[in-house]
Amino acid sequence: MSTVSANLPALPSALSPEGNLSRYLQEIRKFPLLEPQEEFMLAKRWREHGDSQAAHKLVTSHLRLVAKIAMGYRGYGLPVAELISEGNVGMMQAVKRFDPDRGFRLATYAMWWIRASIQEYILHSWSLVKMGTTAAQKKLFFNLRKLKGQMQAIEEGDLSPEQVSKIATRLGVPEEEVVNMNRRLAAPDSSLNAAVKAEGDMEWQDWLVDDSPNQEARLADNQELGQRKHMLALALKQLTDRERHIIIERRLVDEPQTLEDLSAKYGISRERVRQIEVRAFDKLQKAMKNMVVEAAAESSRKAEAHSKAEAQAGTR
Repeated sequence: MSTVSANLPALPSALSPEGNLSRYLQEIRKFPLLEPQEEFMLAKRWREHGDSQAAHKLVTSHLRLVAKIAMGYRGYGLPVAELISEGNVGMMQAVKRFDPDRGFRLATYAMWWIRASIQEYILHSWSLVKMGTTAAQKKLFFNLRKLKGQMQAIEEGDLSPEQVSKIATRLGVPEEEVVNMNRRLAAPDSSLNAAVKAEGDMEWQDWLVDDSPNQEARLADNQELGQRKHMLALALKQLTDRERHIIIERRLVDEPQTLEDLSAKYGISRERVRQIEVRAFDKLQKAMKNMVVEAAAESSRKAEAHSKAEAQAGTR
């Protein structure tokens, strides 16, 4: 874990799922979820100033998400505590690489790292090297249970020839591999409805919080993202060609160009490129803030006009 979480603070020893899992699940519920603006500022503090306390807060606020994802892999015969620990490693990796200026939430970005870390651990533990570790093999390993559920083939035992054929076709693997993998995964699943202790009525699912947004929240997020993209496109048009190219290449692409690359392209110093980047970013921020203010004013005017119209209709 030390190599993955280099420069990141380690979780307190009390927050170790390997000890008392039920206590761990109870403890992580004490960390509050972050509002978007708070998350953004913490991520900026970590990315720009190496603030380890900010990084620690980002990690701990998402420990419930890690536990929830880890529970989804409980059917592979491995201790849930170990899966959570591996997921926490992925969470720290996500925080280490997260760029808040990309415009999306940390949870959206972190889910990929959490799942990847857990899946790698499961693959290693199951020694899939004996059967091959191709992309198709991994796809079969992590999708077989879901496909069986869709076919209502959830009972233990061998699949029917028809079911084997459908799964093999769907995942692009030989039928023999489907049969072998199904037999390897024929261990009993643990249920989230199982009691945490032999005594009492507390179940595992009682410790988990559903952090996924509801339908209304997803719609609002999609609309907000579309609006932000539109405003960004309009703001970029207010820059000069050189400013626009530099800001795009430095901040808006998956693999940003270095100051040295851009200085060679334009025949100017790296410091001059950096100055142009900063100036262009300031222009973008001001332009987008102005558009937000104008949009808010327009919404206010429409709401006021609608209220007046309703009032007039009521007096008739």
